[in-house]
Amino acid sequence: MISVASAAETQQITPNSVENPSLETPFVYRSKLPDIPISNHIPLHTYCFENISEFAEKPCLITGSNGRIYSYAETHLICQKTAAGLSKLGIKKGDVIMLLLQNCPEFIFSFLGASMIGAVSTTANPFYTQAEIFKQFNSSKTKLIITQSQYVEKLRDSAENAPKIGEDFLVVTVDDPPEKCLHFSAISDADEKEIPSVSIEPDNAVVLPYSSGTTGLPKGVILTHKSLISSVAQQVDGENPNLYLKSTDVVLCVLPLFHIYSLHSVLLCSLRAGAGVLLMQKFDITSLLELIQRYRVSVAPVVPPLVIALAKNPLVESFDLSSIRAVLSGAAPLGKELQDALKSRVPQAVFGQGYGMTEAGPVLAMSLVFAKQPFPSKSGSCGTVVRNAELKVIDPETGLTLRHNQSGEICVRGPQIMKGYLNDVDATASTIDVEGWLHTGDIGYVDDDDEVFIVDRVKELIKFKGFQVPPAELEALLLSHPSIADAAVVPQKDNVAGEIPVAFIVRSNDFELTEAAVKEYISKQVVFYKRLHKVFFIHAIPKSPSGKILRKDLRAKLASSPA
Repeated sequence: MISVASAAETQQITPNSVENPSLETPFVYRSKLPDIPISNHIPLHTYCFENISEFAEKPCLITGSNGRIYSYAETHLICQKTAAGLSKLGIKKGDVIMLLLQNCPEFIFSFLGASMIGAVSTTANPFYTQAEIFKQFNSSKTKLIITQSQYVEKLRDSAENAPKIGEDFLVVTVDDPPEKCLHFSAISDADEKEIPSVSIEPDNAVVLPYSSGTTGLPKGVILTHKSLISSVAQQVDGENPNLYLKSTDVVLCVLPLFHIYSLHSVLLCSLRAGAGVLLMQKFDITSLLELIQRYRVSVAPVVPPLVIALAKNPLVESFDLSSIRAVLSGAAPLGKELQDALKSRVPQAVFGQGYGMTEAGPVLAMSLVFAKQPFPSKSGSCGTVVRNAELKVIDPETGLTLRHNQSGEICVRGPQIMKGYLNDVDATASTIDVEGWLHTGDIGYVDDDDEVFIVDRVKELIKFKGFQVPPAELEALLLSHPSIADAAVVPQKDNVAGEIPVAFIVRSNDFELTEAAVKEYISKQVVFYKRLHKVFFIHAIPKSPSGKILRKDLRAKLASSPA
């Protein structure tokens, strides 16, 4: 059974006893949209299918690889059967199953089926190494893994004391099962009337994603039924939803469901609104364009690498993308130049960004251009803080609350944030303070129109002779160069300056592009301390599945190369 102590319980103190430099009334930001009633007293699956009678026969899941379409009624029924099947295999309330899957209908059936019996899903990248999978397996105390047969070998650890398939845990595959594994039909063909009666509380865990892999050791983030319902409601509920999805919409799901951005903002928001979800197992630009055209995709949640492909690949001109009415970018900062380049390809679409992190449940802010009654939004803005939540900006050194146009650490408070880190009360206490504010580690500011702008991560800021150099700013400038397909900027240690900005570049068409040309291009656009000191040309920028640049990999590359 998953549980975690609160930060206050860990420290055994009350808010009044905390030494708080910000004792003045904090300057708190709220959404431009009014708060709404949120039904977060029910389980997540009940909330997602609460309005199913309105669109029972409409498409729910569209499988891009084979064209199979599941209606809402059919999807709900298979989820119920899967719940009964998981129960027959011994999965009980509080038990953890691992979804080690690429995007497929079985992911959704398993996730919601587990929710129906009070079980918890931990989501994992199937491309993880064996060591990475078993770290998460052991940390979460997983009892059953649902995966594809091609990944089963990673689950066969030959070490003497390693857990064994069929003895210590069960493996279910969505295709032909290898030895000692079960086929998915073993759970999805169960009798839906045999779902056990389970009392599910709002504060019970429902999903356990792992976070902070790019800045530290991955930790299990406990998101409850209340957390996810609150976060979905903040987006799609009410008379003027922040993210207005219609039951006639087809929402692109090419981002991996094992990442919270796709699980929340694509799947769960679509289910609540009755929209169709087009599932793509993996990104391929030609397949993506064909599917958008064939199924008339209307809402496209993307990440910056996808934006780059759509904005710069000449193939795009050969396909009809006129059905797209909204493009939502998230997971990493997106520069104005790249946003404008994509706008020229899909001029009919509204374009905006969202901002979130797994621990925040996950969305903190969303552009109001997506609202049913939209507000204008500025390029580069993440919109305003979500409804039913509060946001403040603090000085990272003093903790003092900052006002408009002053950069500091973004903090958020509301019913959507995580319950805590799994079995890590110290990390929980350092992230959620005793007043309930979640400290994001992101540096940003709120402008005079209450729009949120992210400057960079606290730990990713480059310090050049005491000056702060945000990598995201330089990357946006680099990506505006016609001969640069992708770019990343990281710090390199320097005896004189402390750190210097260094760029890794992926050329597009012009293979004659030189280091000197790139340096000159940047130096003309930035103050002296933001100029690039070195440029390295590589074939691809390493990134996480959600599109975040894996700066630690690039820093390691720098450290291992001769000076």
